Amino acid sequence: MKAMILAAGLGTRLKPWTDHHPKALALVNGKSLLQRNIEYLQQHGIKEVIVNVHHFAHQIMDAIEANSGWGSHITISDETNAVLETGGGLKKAAAYFDGEVDFVLMNVDILTNLDLTAMIAAQETSQALATLATTNRETSRYFLFNSHNELCGWKNTKTGEERIRRNEFPLFQKAFSGIHVINTQLLSFMEQEGKFSMVDVYLNLAATETIQSFDHSNSKFIDVGKPESVAMAEGSFI
Repeated sequence: MKAMILAAGLGTRLKPWTDHHPKALALVNGKSLLQRNIEYLQQHGIKEVIVNVHHFAHQIMDAIEANSGWGSHITISDETNAVLETGGGLKKAAAYFDGEVDFVLMNVDILTNLDLTAMIAAQETSQALATLATTNRETSRYFLFNSHNELCGWKNTKTGEERIRRNEFPLFQKAFSGIHVINTQLLSFMEQEGKFSMVDVYLNLAATETIQSFDHSNSKFIDVGKPESVAMAEGSFI
């Protein structure tokens, strides 16, 4: 199985580090977020990874080369001309997954001990179009799932915006963890072009396709998006 790590973002929440470095190279106990997630994927048997780059792209590429990919075979998807967000970034790299059945997509700025092997098995068993890692933590934006853990919509609790694709009730709100296991069939359904979010992809497909939740609320999980979250991560990830 192959994976993609999304590392092209500007990391504005992680200033002042990202004034001079990409967020992918922010250190947690001496290891960069990128290295930690490369090693996390290795723990679950994945050593072929594509990484998209934009902000201080050369620093990421230099780190990968200097460390021989930390033991993995790493391909670069170059977005230096324009950052494409999660959906656009995946679409640009789609050819990398030719011949695969499923693949992993994850954000570089999250750290977790989620059992990815179990999540992959859940995707393979269900044959869903995608499986999304979720928890019950509090956030401002939620995916909405029915009692069968199938995606039905999205809501923003700060703005009150809701996007319902299946009128099923009750709906249960889950916080997305930035890890996906995706069937490659989904790539052919991505009609958007240029810069776009995977949230829009999933909501466009949710009415007719099965996109399921994989709850890992009992796992460690930290979104390392702010300077104070680095200190939190150092207390949880050695």
